[in-house]
Amino acid sequence: MKPIKLARIDRERVSREIGDFVIGQVEITRATGCVVGLSGGVDSSTAAALVKRAFDRHRAATYELVGYILPSNINQPDDVRDAEELARFLGIRCETHSIEKLVEAFRITNPEAFANVFHKGNMISRVRANVLSTKAATENKIVAGTGNKDEDFGIGYYTLFGDGAVHLSPIGGLSKRLVREMAAFLGLGGHIVNRVPTAGLEPGQSDYKDLGYDYDVVELISEGLTQGLTVSELSSHEQIVPLVEVQLSHYEKVFGARKFTRVQEVVADVLRRHETAEGKMKIVHPPAPRISLAYE
Repeated sequence: MKPIKLARIDRERVSREIGDFVIGQVEITRATGCVVGLSGGVDSSTAAALVKRAFDRHRAATYELVGYILPSNINQPDDVRDAEELARFLGIRCETHSIEKLVEAFRITNPEAFANVFHKGNMISRVRANVLSTKAATENKIVAGTGNKDEDFGIGYYTLFGDGAVHLSPIGGLSKRLVREMAAFLGLGGHIVNRVPTAGLEPGQSDYKDLGYDYDVVELISEGLTQGLTVSELSSHEQIVPLVEVQLSHYEKVFGARKFTRVQEVVADVLRRHETAEGKMKIVHPPAPRISLAYE
């Protein structure tokens, strides 16, 4: 069975390609810069750092990046602290606003959403998107998204009209693995580079807990699918099987039960979510930069 190739990048080259893309989008829209929602996680931190790097390098005009930290009561104090530290590290203007009162206001019109953590979480994401979009509009800026390739385009792990409501996706061409690699290249701290992925929308939530596998699995299966492997081949592939089996066992140790029992179930779930991602992209598909990926 043919091996699944994973992409490599020249980090300096790709950072410039992403930067040129961002500048191009700002110029096209005649904006004064970008706004970005900062969570303290690796994705938002890397996206912000790449945009700031592009603006610093660009000399034809002065563009500004503004960070907005929008916690609800679900978020931990460390989330806000890490996001504020990142803003100081980048030297960007940053504002922190609790959105808890905005969320609570929806009890008037959408009390049903508060009975379900899933629907409440997505509502919180849409509230944040409304704040960011309005900030961008009033400042004549555009919203830089923070979704990576695995999340947004691999399995559609985002809220439609929430964190997916952006004008451009700077890191939309990078897998989670490559985002971490880029974060290290940009000098972001190890606590950001290795931070456990979480949407921060439900108490105790993590992407791994929700999905039952991590983004290395998503990337491997997605690349295998793109490279022409069948579902049967993916389910028995020598690169996928041991990785998934380790994660299934680890999941049981952490959470007390397995979300999936077989490799075939994980492959099927990734492919199901990929179909969902394609459906979402037909509704809203922010542009992502073309970047140089090398496969061996």
